[in-house]
Amino acid sequence: MAVLVYTTPTCPHCRSAKRFLTERNIPFREIDVARSSQAAAELQRKSGQTGVPVIDVNGKVVVGFDQPRLIRELGLRS
Repeated sequence: MAVLVYTTPTCPHCRSAKRFLTERNIPFREIDVARSSQAAAELQRKSGQTGVPVIDVNGKVVVGFDQPRLIRELGLRS
């Protein structure tokens, strides 16, 4: 499973999303869009958004920390 989390250092919802994944032992790669204009452009291309977090689960894009949708996309039990 490939999980990418697009974040910025000051985003509280990003921290919540990363904590959610970590607590469930879901490996993910964090991409800080504040450090890379290329990453920010990739985020916008994938989601149509400029806000974070945006979480890519095997190509399915979840905008924001939408816990019910993440549970569904990750195949977890709530």
